[in-house]
Amino acid sequence: MSHRTAVVAEAAWAPRWAGALLCLVVAAIHVVDQDGLTATKAPSYIGVAYHVLEIAAVIAAVLLLLGLVRLGWLLAVGVALGPLVGYILSRGPGLPHNSDDIGNWTEPLGLVSLAVEGALLLLSVPLFVRSLRRRP
Repeated sequence: MSHRTAVVAEAAWAPRWAGALLCLVVAAIHVVDQDGLTATKAPSYIGVAYHVLEIAAVIAAVLLLLGLVRLGWLLAVGVALGPLVGYILSRGPGLPHNSDDIGNWTEPLGLVSLAVEGALLLLSVPLFVRSLRRRP
């Protein structure tokens, strides 16, 4: 039981399902942005980061649905924060070997991504903090 950081009450299903859905939407947005599951965005370090994000998002969703809330919410925070930071850096100063998006703050898919990641962040941070206060 200690590895299942908390036995979650039935009332907790709604935020867990919402978090899982938001994680999967983050993954789907990035799959669309990179032109499919088998494609890799250039430069290669960004492509690898996309794949890591997509895998992490699916794992976070599964963890949340299985009731492993502490680890699930922690990973969900990362799934939300990673792309938010990447968006700001890629649109602001730019990333190494990738200056295509500098100043492109209003790209439609990017704005949808920001909205989904922002919602995930607002949901996951307080629930992760609450999971820390529960006894295992």
